[in-house]
Amino acid sequence: MYQYLVEFLGSLFFIYVIIATNNPLAIGFSLCLTILLTSGISGGVINPAVTIAFASIGKLATNEVVPYCTAQVLGGLVAVEIYKRVN
Repeated sequence: MYQYLVEFLGSLFFIYVIIATNNPLAIGFSLCLTILLTSGISGGVINPAVTIAFASIGKLATNEVVPYCTAQVLGGLVAVEIYKRVN
């Protein structure tokens, strides 16, 4: 269950940095930081496309694809809502 929460929070953070800063260095740093912090718990996937790719090559169980993608998409949507309310 923690892996889904980690994917949610990692996606939230990463997407928020993208839409709030629009700075390539900040985006790259946040991606590196997010993958570094989440890789030990959830594999550091963060992106639904990467989730599907990992499942297709066998690095992620296929029964984990839907929960991972759901957590990642919800994290992105929450990031957008936070950005809209803060700015």
